[in-house]
Amino acid sequence: MISLESQQTHINQLIERCKKNDNSAQMQVYESYYKAMYNTSYRILKDEFEAEDLIQEAFLTAFTKLDTFKGEVAFGAWLKRIVINKSLTQLKKVTRYDEVRMDVIPSHEVDDIEIDYSSLEIKRVINCLQSLKDNYRIILTLNLIEGYDYEEIAQILNYTNENVRTTVSRAKKKLKQVLTSNTNKTQVYGG
Repeated sequence: MISLESQQTHINQLIERCKKNDNSAQMQVYESYYKAMYNTSYRILKDEFEAEDLIQEAFLTAFTKLDTFKGEVAFGAWLKRIVINKSLTQLKKVTRYDEVRMDVIPSHEVDDIEIDYSSLEIKRVINCLQSLKDNYRIILTLNLIEGYDYEEIAQILNYTNENVRTTVSRAKKKLKQVLTSNTNKTQVYGG
């Protein structure tokens, strides 16, 4: 079994070769990341053909913009961001927000107001999410939109697992507060 460190070194070497337009290295990177990136896109688009087309476009974009990849994050995280952004843009083009469901991790704390998240338009949720302070906005984006679990978020943000749990809980409460603050203009409750 290959160690994570040697695997990362191998990927970094492939990326350097890709920067020189090495087709063999590009194919190896594509094969290494295709399935994970396809799954990410499919979760957002819920359409196999759109996800497939989008992945081709995302890899093309990644290979043409490799000079902007500085190695500050893992290549897979950088590529995933491209895939997510392109997927969300595609979703906006076909205006299927109502089909998108937020995956909300149940809280152990009982809140007074229950929201049927499945009835919310993703555009409204994202707009509300964007209005939150940076640490709440970033942690909910990583958790709810990008699908990272608490441990992954802790690694990405250099937080403790407990800090991630607390921040996600507080951020969800703040998001719920923002979503319910304007119930006269927007339907928040399911039914």
